[in-house]
Amino acid sequence: MTSSSARFGKSPKVAIIGAGVIGLGIAWRLAAQGARVDVFDRGPAGKGASHAAAGMLAACCEAEPGEDALVALGRESQAQWPAFAAELLKASGIDVELRQEGTLVVALTADDQARIHHHLTHQKKLGLPLEWISAAETRRREPHLAGKLAGAVWSPEDHQVDNRKLAAGLRAAAEAVGARIHEHKPVKEMSIVGGRVDGVMLADGVKVDADVVVLAAGAWSRGIAGLAPEQRPPVRPIKGQMLALKMDSAAPLTTHVIWAPGVYMVPRLDGRLIVGATVEEKAFDTSLTAGGLLTLLEAAWRAVPAIEELPIDEMWVGHRPGSRDDAPIVGPGPAQGLIYATGHHRNGILLTPVTVDAVARLVLEGTIDPAIRPFGIDRFAPPRAAE
Repeated sequence: MTSSSARFGKSPKVAIIGAGVIGLGIAWRLAAQGARVDVFDRGPAGKGASHAAAGMLAACCEAEPGEDALVALGRESQAQWPAFAAELLKASGIDVELRQEGTLVVALTADDQARIHHHLTHQKKLGLPLEWISAAETRRREPHLAGKLAGAVWSPEDHQVDNRKLAAGLRAAAEAVGARIHEHKPVKEMSIVGGRVDGVMLADGVKVDADVVVLAAGAWSRGIAGLAPEQRPPVRPIKGQMLALKMDSAAPLTTHVIWAPGVYMVPRLDGRLIVGATVEEKAFDTSLTAGGLLTLLEAAWRAVPAIEELPIDEMWVGHRPGSRDDAPIVGPGPAQGLIYATGHHRNGILLTPVTVDAVARLVLEGTIDPAIRPFGIDRFAPPRAAE
């Protein structure tokens, strides 16, 4: 294991492209260890996918066939969340409101139940702590659910945090240890000389020197020049429309995260009920559409009819960074000194603790955490022809 001073002869100078929760978290970790860190974002810090997310930590109930390595990564990060949230509160003074009521995956009909049981069989094989509960038990936990109900899967370890407070806390913590956040400073390209990065070129023509460049620009990662197109991370924007309803915080309609057919609902301590989310291949389109919002509201109403009386608090669009296989791209890039931390798709909030720690270790020690090894860019390389 090599220390950062031995690797760089001094504290490394790091340029991070992207000021979402991943980029800000890495900045916090690195600056706390003495690195000189600059974070650049095309817009306001924390206002991209990190702002648009729902904050679910759903490593268990979202597990699907073919995602075993991703489930393992999510479970590791999930286990780190309580300590991570406590540490961030101490460092920033901001409580990210880690709520540990758990998640209900609700079946309204027999067809829903059959589909959920199909997934549950696979999830049980992975050893995930999920169980089917009756309609009566489901309604005991959430009395405002629809009158006709088949039951639900209970996920006691799938929790939530307030993603917007997470972004604010990570920024405050990073700046407190000396990281510099540059908003509205888009990076045009990475400067690569002789197969090694030596900094970034901003859109205004200014070059910023760096020993290490971390590409954490989410859905915009592929658009950063400097590498040949075939070497850039295969990340694309996946549009999601969402809205928030306003409940009475003293008497909320729901207390658990609820997944129902076609929708999820995430209650916040301030009374907001986050309702999401569409999944659309529409590039960087930012339009709120009648059809998208109607689909969400109708699905939410079928599960919790009483939402029809709630005022709409906010509506918005976000862009998830989806990779070719919907798993994150974390690890060394094709140029020396380049590190990827992108492509987290719907799991960016969940995977924040494990990603930021693994990337910080990679920068400072040159070691690849076994947890992220399956998620390197090399998995997308074309197979070599047989000799």
